[in-house]
Amino acid sequence: MKIALLGYGKMGQTIERIALERGHEIVLKKDEFNTYEGLSSADVAIDFSIPSVAVENISSCFYANVPVISGTTGWLEHYDEMEALCKSKDGAFISSSNFSLGVNLFFELNDYLAKMMAKFDSYRVEMEEIHHTQKLDAPSGTAISLAKGVIANSTYTNWTLNEPKSNEIHIEAIRIEDVPGTHTVSYISEIDTIDIKHTAHNRDGFALGAVIAAEWIIGKKGVFSMKDVLNFNN
Repeated sequence: MKIALLGYGKMGQTIERIALERGHEIVLKKDEFNTYEGLSSADVAIDFSIPSVAVENISSCFYANVPVISGTTGWLEHYDEMEALCKSKDGAFISSSNFSLGVNLFFELNDYLAKMMAKFDSYRVEMEEIHHTQKLDAPSGTAISLAKGVIANSTYTNWTLNEPKSNEIHIEAIRIEDVPGTHTVSYISEIDTIDIKHTAHNRDGFALGAVIAAEWIIGKKGVFSMKDVLNFNN
């Protein structure tokens, strides 16, 4: 499989290593200093860039008829636009706030726990996410996905980084050097606290999940999610 890497920072380099270990070929390593030359020869593109160029990267893939896996966060106000473009170009697209297998299992656990806890209004929900200081968006896309999971299964209607209203989930975003990603969801009452937590030890889990998604999407058309890749929808 020929892969175009859109974004060649630490995550892009980790994806390259894992892709090569799995027998794939890298045909483009795009950063701010080069063009999309080589994109059209790719079987699939993996985008781990920055929010300001994500839409351009994803659009370029659709116009080049190349399936795209996007792990960039902080651009999702344009998601509906990209989904529509994918469908109009008969393309293939997966965007996820986190491709790690462990995190996607954590998403499922979060949804299940939220359904259980919705019956007990003595508990309030709080979240904490910790990432490396190079992460540009806050809260993380993963934290937002977790909050959306709770909102979909409870009476909460929104999340906030500020002082929360009664219907809002407070997210504490912390930046510490060299932390790949830690997410905690807490249910807090006057008598006890229930926590679920995911801690990433390195970037390999994110990178491996993205490569697995790239392998999965070959030959498919449409807009998918990691639930499809991991068969969580069945």
